[in-house]
Amino acid sequence: MQPVVETLSGLERRVDLVVSVADIEKEVQSQLKRVARTAKIQGFRPGKAPLALIERSQGPGIRYDVINSEVGRALDKIIDDNKLRIAGVPNLEPKTEGVDEGALAFSATFEVYPEVAVPDLSALEVKRVETHVGDAEVQKTIDILRKQRATYEAREGRAAQDDDRVTLDFVGTIDGVEFDGGKAEAFPFVLGQGRMLPEFETAVRGLKAGESKTFPLEFPENYGGKEVAGKKAEFAITVTEVAEPILPEVNDSFAKELGQEEGNVEKLLADVRANIEREAKARAMARTKTSVMDALVAACSFDVPKALVDNDTQNRVAAAREELKQRGMPNADTMPIPPEAFSAESERRVRLGLLVSELVSSADLKAKPEQVRARIEELAQNYEQPAQVVAYYLSDRQRRSEIEAIVLEENVVDHVLSKAKVSDEKVAFEELMGTA
Repeated sequence: MQPVVETLSGLERRVDLVVSVADIEKEVQSQLKRVARTAKIQGFRPGKAPLALIERSQGPGIRYDVINSEVGRALDKIIDDNKLRIAGVPNLEPKTEGVDEGALAFSATFEVYPEVAVPDLSALEVKRVETHVGDAEVQKTIDILRKQRATYEAREGRAAQDDDRVTLDFVGTIDGVEFDGGKAEAFPFVLGQGRMLPEFETAVRGLKAGESKTFPLEFPENYGGKEVAGKKAEFAITVTEVAEPILPEVNDSFAKELGQEEGNVEKLLADVRANIEREAKARAMARTKTSVMDALVAACSFDVPKALVDNDTQNRVAAAREELKQRGMPNADTMPIPPEAFSAESERRVRLGLLVSELVSSADLKAKPEQVRARIEELAQNYEQPAQVVAYYLSDRQRRSEIEAIVLEENVVDHVLSKAKVSDEKVAFEELMGTA
């Protein structure tokens, strides 16, 4: 009799499996005889130990493996016969009630993949992000590169302003008591870079060397130092030096320092323009992709296998622990990280992955070799020796797969953009690059 696959709820299914004890024992005996031919048992020559002795030592393990193999084979047949797509690993439980003598019965519970219907792409509303890279944007980038290479000269009587390097002594107290990390001498920082809290920088701004100030400062609730987070402190500061930034000139030496071997300023500017155009394009594409993916997810509603969501959640927890290790957290392996913090995003990722997979299949959006090569060559332009980078990616299967995944996503985005209601959104270069 053909086993019946029972629908429990949503994507969950259950089926009863029956395997013959006689068949299991036949295979167990066969394997025991094979083992006996070469078994080395103390007191016996190799291959001469009694089969009963071999069974006592090897039988339980062999029998366990054979049962698993037979149950797996039976489940595979049911899956094939019913054309099921299993998500995750089935859960097997032994059955005792109503089981015929000479048989072993198990109940297998598992999830199946959902039927995914691609939404009407013409009804989607998405935003295509665009930005402008011109001479002003190139100049702003050059200015940032100059500031990164600034030297500083102390100025008597200079009021501290943004981009100056200020050196000071400070003491912080909470309820009149100094706290750990709240005191320093000859502490330098560049004003306006956000290294210090805004209230601290505001208090320093305008002071000259030799001047002092006392001011209140309220630490944010999410401040890194838990012992002071959310508390109100008082700081006393004394400025000991205000140094003005001296920016390097944009000349051949500056060009060489930035990797332009010939020291050609015009070529440097062209390289900078090409680099920021690539970066701006990538960031605009990322925002456009987010708009497309959000629209796809919002337009579909199908159940997703809990097993896949749980797997993604556990991967994200593991990634979080690895990141904590990289930051030097001593208890990263034992720190409690609630999986629920990732479950909503994991469900979204699984749903989107299933939908994108169906879209790729139905619209034939797989990454073509020429697309992958072109993308690798584009990526290689960010390196000093592009040809070596191209050869490396083409020869490494894993790296090539990463690029194939990127191209596939780009194909999906382009396909949706060609069908959906698209509105162009102009985003300022500074906002897109995060330098506003």
